[in-house]
Amino acid sequence: MGDSNRREFLTNLLPEKSKKEAKYDITKDEIFLKYSNKSLPLNLKKSRAGLSQYTGAWTDKQKIHLLRRTMFGVKPADLASLGALTMSQAVDLIINATPAAPAPPVNYYESMYPDPTGVPLGSTWVNAPYGDGTVNYYRYVSTRAWWMKNILTQTMSIQEKMLMFWHNHFVCEDSVVGDARLQYKYITMLRTNCLGNFKTFVKEVTKDPMMLYYLNGHYNIKNSPDENYARELQELFTMGKGANMWTEDDVKAAAKVITGFRADTVNLTYTFDPTKHETANKQFSAFYNNTVITGQAGAAGENELDDLLNMIFAQSQTAAKHLCRKLYRFFIYYDIDANIESTIIAGMATTLINNNWNIKPVLLELFKSDHFYDTISMDCLIANPVDYYMGMSRALGVTVPVAAGIIDENLAYNTFAYLAEIAGMDAGNPPSVSGWPAYYQTPQYHEMWINSDTLPKRMKYTDAFFTNGGIYVSGTYSIKCDVLAFAQNMSNAYDPDALVSDSVKYLLAIGLTQSTRDIYKNILTNNNANAYWTQAWTDYINNPGNVTYENIVKSRLRLMLTKLLQMAEHHLS
Repeated sequence: MGDSNRREFLTNLLPEKSKKEAKYDITKDEIFLKYSNKSLPLNLKKSRAGLSQYTGAWTDKQKIHLLRRTMFGVKPADLASLGALTMSQAVDLIINATPAAPAPPVNYYESMYPDPTGVPLGSTWVNAPYGDGTVNYYRYVSTRAWWMKNILTQTMSIQEKMLMFWHNHFVCEDSVVGDARLQYKYITMLRTNCLGNFKTFVKEVTKDPMMLYYLNGHYNIKNSPDENYARELQELFTMGKGANMWTEDDVKAAAKVITGFRADTVNLTYTFDPTKHETANKQFSAFYNNTVITGQAGAAGENELDDLLNMIFAQSQTAAKHLCRKLYRFFIYYDIDANIESTIIAGMATTLINNNWNIKPVLLELFKSDHFYDTISMDCLIANPVDYYMGMSRALGVTVPVAAGIIDENLAYNTFAYLAEIAGMDAGNPPSVSGWPAYYQTPQYHEMWINSDTLPKRMKYTDAFFTNGGIYVSGTYSIKCDVLAFAQNMSNAYDPDALVSDSVKYLLAIGLTQSTRDIYKNILTNNNANAYWTQAWTDYINNPGNVTYENIVKSRLRLMLTKLLQMAEHHLS
């Protein structure tokens, strides 16, 4: 590729993807252009809280804020898991948890397209041969379903949220690589390293077979160095960009350092081919202190990658601050003013460096800080589409039972991924190597999630959760909310005031005034006194199987939740 821009190259290379994206163009959205930021916020109240450990109130409000930002949504069992833990203990629990590795995705598609490599129904295909394009498509669907299942069934851990963060940082696109087996390996690699050592992580990403294909490392050889990965390694993954930083010559030199790495699609790993490696010395610029990486021949040529990473990470402040800004924008807020840069970002960067690039200490410090629990840091992020749908589903208690069967189970979980995709976030296929614009496009940032195309889709499918038909999956299954089970999981389903208050607590980021809560309570009481709902719920509980009593409370609950989740506050985190 030489000096060609990766983003432009992919657009030209993949006309079918470009046509798909051309269906909606946010730059021509009149509503978005009218209401979105034209510049970063000025003269607004800013948080001045720092990284000192938070010692304030530790109520359900703070606990739910922590859970929403570190997981996907909050359900009553999550809040109960924090129990009598202190703030510090709660953060330790979520950050230090080590969930078991999820079972791999499986063949659910046998009745639709028999696996040509012989993988039977219900068995995993992740180590099987490629097969053909059709089975690869079904395996891709299987991978998306597996990913959404891991989110919906997550335990008390930040792991799934960190996986999504790193997917947006170390971007790979399945539509470019086109091998579901490599995508599974890539996602597993992200999960394995998501809370480990950042420097080690970068090395693993560099050698990952999907990344080797995605950014052309597989084709990077001494007689024709390809600069794509060398550029993004510095611009996106470690250094960032700006004045007085790395140069084009640094990109060329880095590309030569990492010649010879090859993707092995038989063993699903990488290999190093010394005959493809450039053994000459590589000269870097003054930004890297004029470092010369000594060329090495034979198998030792692979060791030059360590020399390259040592050189990059020697620019410790630059690398650490670049990562910490991205963590901040993903987990806290997009606007980094001079004060936040000099206190929060600089402090996080120092912690990262002082802990030898280990990621957990930075997260522990951030989520225990005064800054994180400052009211200015709460309820201020527009939830990305995966967070919106999966968080809402977890909060509502929506599940996909195993009894649905292996086919409908996979189709249902893939439906969640599809809903997020049409709302602007296709997990597995960010729009470019830069990730989703909501995390870097100034001045709108997260406002890009909401526009005249995505908002009606969010509302349409949210409403569908509470209908008889639900969200269609197949002729034998649909996704819907069991509103009766939801109410029973609240603190007091007999009391309409308590039921509405609990619904607001778990489903809306911002609380409502009493007069507004009364609007939703009146739906439950049918504009009667509280006793109306209390009696209706009592009749339902005391007469199991009575369809009349069940339908009375079900219809009231469905209407109340439908109207409640149409509020703008439902889109915030």
